[in-house]
Amino acid sequence: MFKSLSDNLVGELFFDQSSVHEAQKMVYATDASVYQEKPLAVAVPKNKEDIQQLIAFANEQRLTLIPRAAGTSLAGQVVGNGIVVDISKYFNQILEINQEENYVRVQPGVIRDDLNAVLKPFGLMFGPETSTANRAMIGGMIGNNSCGLHSIVWGDTRQNLLEVKGYLSNGQEVTFNAISFEELAEKSKLNSLEGVIYKGVSDLVHRPENIVAIENGYPKKTLTRRNTGYALDFLIPQEGKESFNMCELIAGSEGTLMFVTEAKLKLLPLPPKQEALVCVHFSSLAESLLANIIILKHLPMASELVDKYIMDFTKGHPVYQHNRFFIEGEPEALLMVEFFADTQAEIDLKTSALIADLKLAGLGYAYPVVYGAQTKLAWDVRKAGLGLIRNLPGDEQPVNLIEDCAVAPEDLPAYVADLQEILNKYQLKASYYAHAGAGELHIEPMINLKTSEGKELFRTVLKETAALVKKHQGSLSGEHGDGRLRGEFIKDVLGDKVYELLKEVKQLFDPIGVFNANKIVDTPPMNEFLRYEADKKVKPISTIFDFSKNESILRLAEKCSGSGDCRKTQVSGGTMCPSYMATRQEKDTTRARANILRQFLTNDTGENPFNHQEIKEVMDLCLSCKGCKSECPSSVDVAKMKAEFLQHYYDANGVPFRAKMIANFTKSQRLASLVPSVYNALISNKFTSSLIKKVAGFAQDRSLPKVGKTTLRSWKKRYDKRRSVTEKLRKVYLFCDEFTNYNDVEIGIAAVRLLEKLGYEVIVPDHVESGRTYLSKGLLRDAKSLANRNVAMLADLVTDESPLLGIEPSALLTFRDEYPELVDASLVPKAKKLAKNSLLIEEFLTNELANGRIDRQLFTEEQRLVKLHGHCYQKSLNALLPTQQILGLPINYQVELIPSGCCGMAGSFGYEQEHYEVSMKVGELVLLPEVRRQPPEVIIAAAGTSCRHQIKDGTERVAQHPVEILWNALK
Repeated sequence: MFKSLSDNLVGELFFDQSSVHEAQKMVYATDASVYQEKPLAVAVPKNKEDIQQLIAFANEQRLTLIPRAAGTSLAGQVVGNGIVVDISKYFNQILEINQEENYVRVQPGVIRDDLNAVLKPFGLMFGPETSTANRAMIGGMIGNNSCGLHSIVWGDTRQNLLEVKGYLSNGQEVTFNAISFEELAEKSKLNSLEGVIYKGVSDLVHRPENIVAIENGYPKKTLTRRNTGYALDFLIPQEGKESFNMCELIAGSEGTLMFVTEAKLKLLPLPPKQEALVCVHFSSLAESLLANIIILKHLPMASELVDKYIMDFTKGHPVYQHNRFFIEGEPEALLMVEFFADTQAEIDLKTSALIADLKLAGLGYAYPVVYGAQTKLAWDVRKAGLGLIRNLPGDEQPVNLIEDCAVAPEDLPAYVADLQEILNKYQLKASYYAHAGAGELHIEPMINLKTSEGKELFRTVLKETAALVKKHQGSLSGEHGDGRLRGEFIKDVLGDKVYELLKEVKQLFDPIGVFNANKIVDTPPMNEFLRYEADKKVKPISTIFDFSKNESILRLAEKCSGSGDCRKTQVSGGTMCPSYMATRQEKDTTRARANILRQFLTNDTGENPFNHQEIKEVMDLCLSCKGCKSECPSSVDVAKMKAEFLQHYYDANGVPFRAKMIANFTKSQRLASLVPSVYNALISNKFTSSLIKKVAGFAQDRSLPKVGKTTLRSWKKRYDKRRSVTEKLRKVYLFCDEFTNYNDVEIGIAAVRLLEKLGYEVIVPDHVESGRTYLSKGLLRDAKSLANRNVAMLADLVTDESPLLGIEPSALLTFRDEYPELVDASLVPKAKKLAKNSLLIEEFLTNELANGRIDRQLFTEEQRLVKLHGHCYQKSLNALLPTQQILGLPINYQVELIPSGCCGMAGSFGYEQEHYEVSMKVGELVLLPEVRRQPPEVIIAAAGTSCRHQIKDGTERVAQHPVEILWNALK
């Protein structure tokens, strides 16, 4: 059925039973909701002709097309039994920026924050700002009528949507924009589906009995978050309304009425530069909601709630612990109230007036004000709420269910009190956060959806909450949409008459269900097709890594909420996820890898649940950068899970030759070091080098690493014999990692000499290699053996006073990251002690400088600019800042971070023939172009051996390790 369609599409179509196609269908079976249903096929159209063909095919075969952008929908909008059509990869162009008329034309796959980055030089922006704005796409924002933090001032997507272009269900291309009522009459006469729609919708919203039903059924006018059903309340006759715009209906229609290919958006001027965030602390949630009413009288830009439940998850988090700087004591709730102004004096006036009013009313106990760049850190605590609360242990998890219900802000205290009674009745805990200023709190009850009881409770809570929403004249959906989650209860809130009108609208636009069928209207039962089968027994999974901190490897995979933080691009910055940034394919996201593991580990009943080619397909482009460990709000460590998967997959299928060869890199370099000149000649000669690369499966364009004339260990032994130590120096141990020992010997020598010059005795203790190469290829049993040996050899030797120092981040940080969860149980206490005392040289020197033990006068006063690229593991494990600080040890060295993520090399990844292109694409995102832009006198710094290799191959510039830079900077 799909073969002929596939042959005719310029883009991609995944439909058959092969592992490649099955993997694609599995990763598109979920979004950020609780639903899961494998699609019939996945299409990635490359142009508008592809979309026309898909619509024609869907009509012929009576199938439904499910438009998908970033897939961050929370109500199952992009999950279903049809053809998922992903527009995110190719439909991502900004078509026109009109600065004079303040509009922009874009394709639906343009990311909101990326768009605003382009608009910023023009002094303009697109207003609606969801918490997912660094990956949310315009198409999805139109579908859900997204709002965001500042909607009380900047409005929702509907208010900022001027025009849409796209296709109707019969394939007719249309443009919807504001037209006069005279033009509406003419449009209604057209002999086309467009004419039928205009006439039908116009008649529907002008019938007196329908107007009464709409006015009585829809939310009260003071509620701006109103996204239940289709927006008929915006199209009925209103005093002063001079035009008719079908865009008002398309916004919030969830791709059920047309397929949007282009949108014209209204732009706003950038906000004033002075910014302040009043973080009001409360002793109870109820107190905060009363304060919210007073706050809104001060006309803030935003008033956002964060409850204690979410705040507690930031404690000890690798990223968000740092963001807690503004929190005083243990508040039960915070309201984060934002103001903008042109001057600091105006800002101070606004914040002080608010604080005075709150104190007068006896509301709040602390009122810290955060300014400028620090507001982003504070806002990130609020924005990460959805992901952070997925860190809860056990099967009771917060669910997206009633999180999108909204009432007028003045009704919020009474609504929440009533809702709390429902939750108390069922003994349910819930988190409360988000848009207090707009009357919409994301309230997420904790329900175990893995049981029959939980599945029924899921439905009961929504049914009773829908009645509560009706009582308060609220909206069942504020911004997350109805989808297949809330559609079943639209009738209960809007009434039978209005629900029939919604079905009539769907029938006018899409009589046979070509577009996203069974969403909003005619939805299946809301507690069917969930991610988990109720009461399913899952077999315990034996692993080499210790996953007990996350309960199990399956539980770690389940922590992925689908929020899609891994779909941000290099424009937003960060490391996660480099392969997605390069390919823009869903299967190459952290989310996809967690999802496919979860599905197989849950449902496979065989002896080895990892033995699936589909998992291998999705894991293939994971660079094991560990960006996800810190940047994913749920800390889903895919690098760790990939290594575990590979070991079990190899157990069933054997270890490939190249994997063995790379894992045994140290052994090969040991042999090479016996005849370094011969080895270096062989890998440098064009003919022999080409042959070696061909046999190894390496890319021909990639250079191979040379070995040093000696090893670092050999040099150190000779060096120690020549020198004599007379004074008593502080002793430090240097981990002679496998890369520095054989390939980067000169860096190791510089490290030893630098440390000795600064007054330290450097000892290279007995140890074995770090095991990094084995970990990278998934040979965990070998890595475990090495870890056990190193812990046994070093743990009792290394102390706070005499720490273990490392040069290569990927090797040294293995002691801190993997070892405590890899070694035998009996060695775990020693491994943790060793981890605590294992430092990169830059970390150690930064601490010593802070303690006054290093004299800056020893270093040059020459002025130099240093551009620093951080190793992925340094970023993931918060070890990069010390490098930046210590490079500024020479008093006139200016150090600037290159805003790069992963370099793309990632150990052996960038050498491998099939990965070379992606490796270079990752490098070209930020790092390599930035290096090329630097004049020759600028020093390029990179601690990672792979990073330096990528920079050399990609730019012909030599990057230096920080210890080389400091050694050369000594007077």
